[in-house]
Amino acid sequence: MEVKRFRAYRVTEHASGKYVRNIIERKIEDLPDGDVLIKVHYAALNYKDALSFSGNKGVTRKYPHTPGIDGAGIVEESKSPDFKVGDKVLVTSYDLGMNTDGAFSEYIRVPAGWVVPLPSGLSLRESMIIGTAGLTAGIGLYKMEMMGQSPEMGNVVVTGATGGVGSMAVGILAKAGYEVTASTGKSENTAYLKSIGATEVVDREFVNDNSSRPLMRPQWAGAIDTVGGNTLATLVKGCKSEGSVAACGLVSSPILSTTVFPFILNGVHLLGLDSANFPMEKRKAVWNKLANDWKLPNLENLVTDCSLEELDPYIDAMLKGGSKGRVVVGF
Repeated sequence: MEVKRFRAYRVTEHASGKYVRNIIERKIEDLPDGDVLIKVHYAALNYKDALSFSGNKGVTRKYPHTPGIDGAGIVEESKSPDFKVGDKVLVTSYDLGMNTDGAFSEYIRVPAGWVVPLPSGLSLRESMIIGTAGLTAGIGLYKMEMMGQSPEMGNVVVTGATGGVGSMAVGILAKAGYEVTASTGKSENTAYLKSIGATEVVDREFVNDNSSRPLMRPQWAGAIDTVGGNTLATLVKGCKSEGSVAACGLVSSPILSTTVFPFILNGVHLLGLDSANFPMEKRKAVWNKLANDWKLPNLENLVTDCSLEELDPYIDAMLKGGSKGRVVVGF
């Protein structure tokens, strides 16, 4: 019987402490146990993948390892009654690409509980343009609207707006009818941000208040923040009454220094976004929105396509904060 072999992008930890990336050949038997074997057609690059590629033990404990927290493809084998051979599916987050071999590989094998049927209205490639970044942004709007957020309340700020989550948040909010203020440190990307739905583009210092004031004059109705630190504190204390600030990032700092005044005087809601373990039924509901009501008409404006062999420069750019939009690998 012929042994099925496939390509995978592996990271190896050397005795010198260096982490080396190589495309290698693997066997199906090398994959972890799981209910569903998926032939990967597309995978997407995320910041967590870039960290895993660089040897960050907070993301991936053991090497050699194949990163890739987002993958979409066709079911090739299934032990689960929920999936049959030939089904189009996607997997984002859970432990995929962290401590379970991920989607920068021609095959993945995962538990059935991680697998989402491809929503009607999306192609496999489109699902990866959206990926974890779009799911995270979608969860943000989903939670904000559960707390009463609406376009009539006013503008919503998106920080780190040129990144994967930021770009998707700008587009999704605009599609849902919101006025979007995109905050960025990259003024050269103003045209890009407006092309994906931003109403206005502001410098990141706009949401970086360094005064000791516990409250600011309300300037926005809500926010999706990918930055953290003082930016998040500023968004909270400058938010209008009953607005929501959804937080999913820490590139500035994981420390939040603020007071209770925005919460007890203005009724501001601070919402945490964890896409990794978001419950499956709610996950499917958000994916359905992303495939229909919130599907972006300009998805192609957000994506850079590449092969597995061409991925390295995009990993390095992401680690240096130089990424824009989404990078999708086709197999």
